Amino acid sequence: MELILLLGAAVRPDGRPSAALARRIAAAAKAAEIHPKAMVFCSGGVGRHGPSEASVMARDLVRLGVAPARLVLDEASLDTLQTAVAAARYMRAERLTRCLVCTDSYHAPRALALMRVFGMQGRMWPARAGLRQMGPAAWAWMRAREALAFPYDVVLAVMKRRRI
Repeated sequence: MELILLLGAAVRPDGRPSAALARRIAAAAKAAEIHPKAMVFCSGGVGRHGPSEASVMARDLVRLGVAPARLVLDEASLDTLQTAVAAARYMRAERLTRCLVCTDSYHAPRALALMRVFGMQGRMWPARAGLRQMGPAAWAWMRAREALAFPYDVVLAVMKRRRI
């Protein structure tokens, strides 16, 4: 695998990762262990609370044994589409064509679809995010949000594709 793409999620007020971000970081650390030559693209800007999602990812990945030299930080992207654009630009600049998409299982299909719209091959490396991990209300909300966001983001990505 040429690139491990780690998508952001919220940072708590005390600077710790939210449950979703912690799941994603753990999944990316496992992917990095299995794919020791792949760079890890940490994507996520400053949300409601700082520091940036990308810097929290980097800090925790290093703590989990991933070498700092393997990390690429995208601290500007604030949503899935912006992350896909930034990752596709990075991949083109580095002449990479394949990625492993690390995010929650409910989110992975949309993120992978966006990367494919931008011409990148890849596969999902989802962090388990089901009823047991999230609880029924959060799980239902995120599934509904993805059902709406998927077609919306894909249409926007197709429109942006020429500028990537």
